[in-house]
Amino acid sequence: MMQTKRTIIEILPVQDASLLLDYYVENQAHLSPWEPSRGEDYLTLENWHNALQKATEDFESGKEYRFVALTPDRQEVIAVCNFTGVVRMPFQACFLGYSISKKYEGQGLMTEVLTATVDYMLSDVGLNRVMANYMPRNERSGRVLEKLGFEREGYARRYLNIAGVWEDHVLMAKIND
Repeated sequence: MMQTKRTIIEILPVQDASLLLDYYVENQAHLSPWEPSRGEDYLTLENWHNALQKATEDFESGKEYRFVALTPDRQEVIAVCNFTGVVRMPFQACFLGYSISKKYEGQGLMTEVLTATVDYMLSDVGLNRVMANYMPRNERSGRVLEKLGFEREGYARRYLNIAGVWEDHVLMAKIND
């Protein structure tokens, strides 16, 4: 568990699956333009129970780190950030994906959460590189990454299928100095 000035960040335990389900239900319209199309079972308690079980197993084995940022009273999810595709020696790198609740946008919370979690990945996990990509029209995401010290490394055409459309992405990375 990590704590920032305004959040608690943890690998959410299975028994709190309803918190994550509530986050995705409440933010479905807000997040859908930025995420892949989802199946019918995505917004079910069973899906999030299974996802959190896997997240715990992957965290313990060092394969993935799926952090959830909560309000200090642990009653609501503020944001999520996932460090996936972790590759060890000689690469020592991963991909970062993140989202924030619509009601918490514009308050600096995503920057706060990512500062703590990226630092954890570089310092405690010992990775050399964290890569993050964003769609050019998602300027807010680009600004957050720049604030965190990510540098532009390239541009990928038709990189990911987001909301049913192949989207271009700006490729960013932060190197462990």
